Amino acid sequence: MTTEKTSILILDDEPIVSKRLKPSLEKKGYEVETFTRSADALKRVKERRFNIVVTDLKMEGVDGMQFLTEVKENYPETEVIVITGFATMATAKESFTKGVFDFLAKPFKLGEIAEVIAKAEAKIKNS
Repeated sequence: MTTEKTSILILDDEPIVSKRLKPSLEKKGYEVETFTRSADALKRVKERRFNIVVTDLKMEGVDGMQFLTEVKENYPETEVIVITGFATMATAKESFTKGVFDFLAKPFKLGEIAEVIAKAEAKIKNS
């Protein structure tokens, strides 16, 4: 029996974030697609469902809030993790109201995000 890999979409306008995350997550056995432009990521989520979406909040064009709202409307079972350098109680609260799984302030350690992703994956597998 083949178990499908957990798919993750990462959206962050800083390419370094994806560059650091992608290899470390792929090593853990995840299928990872990365985007630096929200318009491209939006197009991609319209084509397929991802198990987990990791998104920045502050970006040009469609911001992270709009993006995660779109993702949750189309795929309520997709877990969304927000990463941001502009963490405020208000943005955290708004994210959670929209059904975000977790909220990480930048800079974060790879271990921290890997842990959150593992928790989100466990939640998906148990639901």
